[in-house]
Amino acid sequence: SVVRYCLPLLSPQVMGGSSVLNYMIYNRGHYRDYDQWELLGNPGWGYRDVLKYFLKLEDMTIPELARDRTYHNVGGPVSVTYIPWHTPLASAFLEAAQLKGGWLNDYNGATQTGYSYLQVTMKNGTRWSSNRAYLGPIRDRRTLHVSKQSVVTRILVDPVTREATGVEFVRDRRRRVVRARREVIVSAGAINSPQLLMLSGIGPREHLQEKGIPLIQDLAVGYNLMDHVSAGAVLFLVNQSVSLRAERILDSHDDYVDYIAYHTGPMSIPGGCESVGFVDLKDPQNRDGWPDLELLFNSGSIISEPTLRNNFGIDEALYQKMFAPVEGRDSWMPLPMLMRPKSKGRVMLRDRNPLRKPLIYHNYFQYPEDLDVLVDGVLRTIELSDTPPFQKFGSTLHKTPVPACASKGFGTREYWRCHIRHFPFTIYHQSGTCKMGPRSDPNAVVDSRLRVHGVGRLRVVDASIMPEIPAAHTNAPTYMIAEKAADMIKEDNGAPM
Repeated sequence: SVVRYCLPLLSPQVMGGSSVLNYMIYNRGHYRDYDQWELLGNPGWGYRDVLKYFLKLEDMTIPELARDRTYHNVGGPVSVTYIPWHTPLASAFLEAAQLKGGWLNDYNGATQTGYSYLQVTMKNGTRWSSNRAYLGPIRDRRTLHVSKQSVVTRILVDPVTREATGVEFVRDRRRRVVRARREVIVSAGAINSPQLLMLSGIGPREHLQEKGIPLIQDLAVGYNLMDHVSAGAVLFLVNQSVSLRAERILDSHDDYVDYIAYHTGPMSIPGGCESVGFVDLKDPQNRDGWPDLELLFNSGSIISEPTLRNNFGIDEALYQKMFAPVEGRDSWMPLPMLMRPKSKGRVMLRDRNPLRKPLIYHNYFQYPEDLDVLVDGVLRTIELSDTPPFQKFGSTLHKTPVPACASKGFGTREYWRCHIRHFPFTIYHQSGTCKMGPRSDPNAVVDSRLRVHGVGRLRVVDASIMPEIPAAHTNAPTYMIAEKAADMIKEDNGAPM
């Protein structure tokens, strides 16, 4: 087959990638995030340039926010709204924050710091994924071809012209090839995009030679891995039935009716997350601060639903010792989150087999400052719990220590450093592994038009191109990258804009 553009998408289980699986949190980040991208040698990626793409993609359905046409838009493909139902604990979180000197704010408006109910990518109480937003409306377009249950194994690159000519993929155990007339566009995410480039001979020379892969272009593919790690397994117990508990929801006829008939009720809350706060620890009273800490409020915890401890990879013996004794209690859990990490990791090939998962080294807490941000987040959350809005529900910190940390004295900074090292929860914001930057940057993989350095007709368009991770949940910034890339691709190929 020959197509004009070939887009390798390594997500064989769903249409819409992680937007089908995530917690639907819609968060652009701070304007300084994007100004920093531009300062790193990426013209056209400053906030003044990318804001129009955030606006283009947005369909803001919150009336009071939709009136702000400087920072919001109506009519775009991605529906944005508030969660249609809240627990009393979510309101207590916002009230407590204000008592401790915080303020309510539209974190996707002119400034980011402050507290809010979550803005989410939902429509009428249901998930609004990229599949529903972008592919659904054009599913009958004759120029759209989707190959499901397919795994791309290699980008085909002409060794003489050093131009991408197509891709090789496997479907129904058969090797197939698609050739591109114009470009190959890799949109496989921050883990699979670097894997695919390296399997195709584009990556660090020594690493590819070690794996027996002929080198086409020596680039720092797989480096610069970033994530928003959080402090996990910090939970607070309450003495009233006001939190989310799986068995209570699943046994409730009313909750089923509320969701199926009206798309509201506790089943409409994405992953139990309801409210959020963004804090600049270096200047906490600055309403125009650049947040380094996020406090993501969850109206349940790891004892609220039986599969969560497996999802978070908690050792069963440790769970039984620390959490099983309070398993039947109502609870809430903060996720203090590191927004601007200094520590960076790497994605590497396990071997040259494209069906084998790559190796992922997150390298969390390489810099002690990153760990200290999360300790500050835990201590701030304890302060919130001690305020009247939470105390009317009897909120108390669960004080069973991590056995390996008990000698450090429960509640001390040293204890929390130890605790967090035992329970670092990923927020699945992996990014940066095909870094955007000028050719003079030894760590850059793509240029400011997302073209792979040294390889013609090949681009990467996903979260892997982020030179620095924004202070944001990465779904909205990735939409923005795709919208901007679409314009650049049309412009570079002489197509009407």
